Amino acid sequence: MKPYSEACERNRDPILTTIQPLLAERRAVLEIGSGTGQHAVYFAAKLPHLIWHTSDRQMYHAGIQLWLDEAAAENIRAPLVLDVTQAVWPAVAVDAVYSANTAHIMHWPEVAAMFAGVGRLLPVGGIFLLYGPFNYHSRYTSDSNRRFDAQLKSRDPLSGIRDAEALDRLAGQARMRACGDVAMPANNHLLCWEKL
Repeated sequence: MKPYSEACERNRDPILTTIQPLLAERRAVLEIGSGTGQHAVYFAAKLPHLIWHTSDRQMYHAGIQLWLDEAAAENIRAPLVLDVTQAVWPAVAVDAVYSANTAHIMHWPEVAAMFAGVGRLLPVGGIFLLYGPFNYHSRYTSDSNRRFDAQLKSRDPLSGIRDAEALDRLAGQARMRACGDVAMPANNHLLCWEKL
């Protein structure tokens, strides 16, 4: 049975509206943490000019592949094995990286590894799009985010909503600069960085 995420279904249109102009001139995207595969299938269909590379840890590949098989889209590639902490990432030629709802699940060293890896992978002018809930100046943007963060930490004390400023510092270390921050529904944001 195909895995299913209600959150993916709910947030896909607002995300698409935001990323569509940002990806208009791009050729290929690597999605980090494809999860169920729902975003990949939906976005690839709506952005047919892009090659969409899915990726995740091996345990999620079967579920992603079920979505890909059903979609049978020519511009989606089979999932790559990618743990952001692995020393060598898959050698894919992309000019954009997209990831949704991953930074608050990862431990901080994994978040740092993700930014470093994206910085190594992207060419100059490439962009990194990161969607999810974020704090600003160590403050929650809503009571619901405060509750969500507490819920995350009750399951895994090393997870949690990340500060946008801390992510900007990681981006800077990876030779990327901020190029966008769009407020999204349900107290989420879409952050963008460009490779220098």
